[in-house]
Amino acid sequence: MDPAVTGNQPLVRNDFHDRLVTPGQAGLPDRFFDRFVFNLHAEDAQSPSVLLGFGMYPAKDTADGFVVVSDRTEQRNLRYSTELSATEGDGAGPFRFEVVEPNSVWRLSLDDNPIGVEFDLTWRARTPAWFGTVAVANATDESTEFEHLFQSGRYDGTLTIDGVTQAVDGWYGQRDRSRGVRTMAGGQGLHIWYQAQFPDYSIGFLLVETRGHDRLLLEGAVMHESGLVDPIIDVRHRLTFDENRDLVEGIVVVDTESGSSFEVSADARAGGGYMAGAGYGGHHGKQLGIDHVESDRYRLDGSVNPNTLDSALTDRLCTFACDGRQGSGIFEFALTRSRSYQYTPSV
Repeated sequence: MDPAVTGNQPLVRNDFHDRLVTPGQAGLPDRFFDRFVFNLHAEDAQSPSVLLGFGMYPAKDTADGFVVVSDRTEQRNLRYSTELSATEGDGAGPFRFEVVEPNSVWRLSLDDNPIGVEFDLTWRARTPAWFGTVAVANATDESTEFEHLFQSGRYDGTLTIDGVTQAVDGWYGQRDRSRGVRTMAGGQGLHIWYQAQFPDYSIGFLLVETRGHDRLLLEGAVMHESGLVDPIIDVRHRLTFDENRDLVEGIVVVDTESGSSFEVSADARAGGGYMAGAGYGGHHGKQLGIDHVESDRYRLDGSVNPNTLDSALTDRLCTFACDGRQGSGIFEFALTRSRSYQYTPSV
């Protein structure tokens, strides 16, 4: 598929097969996955930040997922797994989903579980999606090639934490859909998955640089509520990390195919969003039997950080500013822990 989609586009397109594979589907590669991730946060980026994901791994007969909820003091982590053949293809553990209208409306629900968080949500697209195919040569013999989608939306529904229920109507949410074979291994220095939400557009991209500061991958677009999808052609950054490789703040400059340029500042001091709690330290797709559920909590007092966990990947809820306008969203980042690497600004 062609990732360079420009012009006024409808919010719903049929380029991407949004529904996940069905249990028992044959003829797929051994390392094939079909997965989605959603985030949920208020427009003003006040706590909480909710991250959730679910994936299917047909060759392993496994389905698993996660929910991560962060406030200013604590991160709650829920991970669940089961045999894919034991499901109806609509979730696992306490989590269920429904693709109501492909590329337009999803239902997401979470029932009673050990972290004390439940939700009943409807996500509706507010922008068109950016679609692309990621193909990367790896240090290993296995190649990476998967279909990828970013799309911004808003929620309605309820979120309950420790028995206290609040409406989330109008909250922002970016979704990420991917399907294929992903084995990006070795040599990465900087990883950014960037989703900055502003009232009438969303800036979404994936940037990966090598330890030598060469660009390995750049994909994404500025997605407008008007229907315009403007592909991103260049990203430069000046970021501030602390001694634990945790992001504090930074500036990202985004150039698009139409000739537009966005200089966006981010404040990442909110804390939390450590994706080790979601199983990103190499645990997705592992066979753990039927109805496996586990959970834990991180105190956000500095004792947990990208250096102490089995994955440095972090999805931080941030406030953003661009051209005098305020926004919010998720700034996902990771720096390699290789001692040979030192972060170097590109702007």
